[in-house]
Amino acid sequence: MLINILAAGADATAATSFGVGPAIRQGGTITIFIIAILGIMSVGSFYVLITKLLEQRRIFSQYKNVRSSFWRANTLSEGATKLEKNSAWRQLVDDALAAEAQHTKMTDSLEAHDWLHGSLARSEASINARLAGGLPFLATTGATAPFVGLLGTVIGIYRAMIGIAQAGSGSIDKVAGPVGEALIMTAFGLLVAVPAVFAYNFLQNRNKRISELLAAFSTDVLANLTSRGTVKPAIITKTSTQQAARTTAPASAPKP
Repeated sequence: MLINILAAGADATAATSFGVGPAIRQGGTITIFIIAILGIMSVGSFYVLITKLLEQRRIFSQYKNVRSSFWRANTLSEGATKLEKNSAWRQLVDDALAAEAQHTKMTDSLEAHDWLHGSLARSEASINARLAGGLPFLATTGATAPFVGLLGTVIGIYRAMIGIAQAGSGSIDKVAGPVGEALIMTAFGLLVAVPAVFAYNFLQNRNKRISELLAAFSTDVLANLTSRGTVKPAIITKTSTQQAARTTAPASAPKP
């Protein structure tokens, strides 16, 4: 049945029209189906890229608030109110406070540090898993789109061979359409795969940076909890000390 469909497409028109549209139409149902698959892959890749970029941008923007206001609060509970709800940073703080409250209800000898560390690690893992959502689709698209295009290429070449066999000669008017279709399908596969690979690597690199920031923030939260609020990030402590020094510095003597 497949050979009959390909053969029907090979002699559908005696005069070959050149161009992307005519080449796709001459390919018939199979070519249109392959183009549809590549189109879905392309649209899905750009959707993942845009949505993940917006999500990452929001997390980086929220991190500025963490550095500027969160650690200046007296307690973690007070600082949590300064963070956006449903943000990754607020989730870490809320999970840490919840873990601290749960530890007081335990009857065994589990150390608070181990319990808090495990709770924060689980929270980090859930955030990183959410950030990685959609990236497998980009990886799959980048790996398989060239082969989907190659399938169209094989079908185009096969149709060209059928045209030559039916005509009894390899005249250009018999093979130009199918060969052009084959080249177009190869190009479509690459046009879908290359942006998907670039998007995957780009988003993955940004996710690694976010993961590093989350790990550092988690460590600071753990240190603050286990020290009962006395330990804070060095950069915040240094900034506060410098501001206090400028405030208490004596005024310079007036010039005569």
